[in-house]
Amino acid sequence: MRLNTRIYIAGHRGMVGSAIWRALEAKGYSNLIGRTSSELDLRNQSAVSDFFHTEKPEVVIDAAARVGGILANNTYPYQFLMENMQIQNNLIDSSLQADVQKFIFLGSSCIYPKLASQPLKEEYLLTGTLEPTNEWYAIAKITGVKACEAIRKQFGKDYISLMPTNLYGPFDNFDLTTSHVLPAMIRKFHNAKVFSEKSRVSEPVELWGSGSPMREFLYVEDLAEAVVFALDNQFRDNLYNVGTGEDLTIRELAELIQKIVGHTGEIKWDASKPDGTPRKLMDVSKMEQAGWKAKTSLEEGVRKTYQWFLEHQDSFKEVKID
Repeated sequence: MRLNTRIYIAGHRGMVGSAIWRALEAKGYSNLIGRTSSELDLRNQSAVSDFFHTEKPEVVIDAAARVGGILANNTYPYQFLMENMQIQNNLIDSSLQADVQKFIFLGSSCIYPKLASQPLKEEYLLTGTLEPTNEWYAIAKITGVKACEAIRKQFGKDYISLMPTNLYGPFDNFDLTTSHVLPAMIRKFHNAKVFSEKSRVSEPVELWGSGSPMREFLYVEDLAEAVVFALDNQFRDNLYNVGTGEDLTIRELAELIQKIVGHTGEIKWDASKPDGTPRKLMDVSKMEQAGWKAKTSLEEGVRKTYQWFLEHQDSFKEVKID
């Protein structure tokens, strides 16, 4: 990779894309390309094709997606399926047509079967049924993985898929309707802490489910470093898990965030709400054998994320899905 290689980061304003942009700039890459959704609608095939014809990127990193937690996935299944397929298919096919030699597709650990053996290995893909609460997003991401694999097999191009575990960090979505579990907890505990301090009455925090499911979390800046590593190296296979290889219960996560935020009230668990997949721990041995390993502990990452939240909370806008 040359430092002036033309690298297009799709979704460069999002949590993942912006972290990748910062990591590449820190490494000295000087020819980064980005477009906002208002400048380029990635769901529009002709617009994406025209963009590739004009900008001629040499490398493409697909960090663009419609994302959300259980509530958003359950409420808008069609959008999560169709729009994610439109985005990734346009990017992948335009990259092939424009002779882009290196493409990095970012997916999600939800592509693996709900009841697959733990930890999740790459070869478990398509060996069982998916978690119903996010199967629409998962199916879209699986088609992206397979499209990159097909191009790699048929055309010999260096198209690879990185499957990160649950991500969090700066520029995360803290909207309580559409966010994932970790940023939602940060906001809930913070709001309850502020209310308690103002009212002098201990405000409880209500959380979904039983608290028993186990989850793995990766600080987004670690993922960005994994993407830079993938750019700088040629991988033997097409699919690699990216995570920490360690997990904890949702209850333990809540207690950690509660401690970091400084909330002292009660935590109430609403067992009538869905838990989702019982466990999702990634087997990250392939990535470690390739030469990369996560370095940020969960406590350190949550502390950094909460500090970022405090510094930017006045700018947050509620996210609405049309």
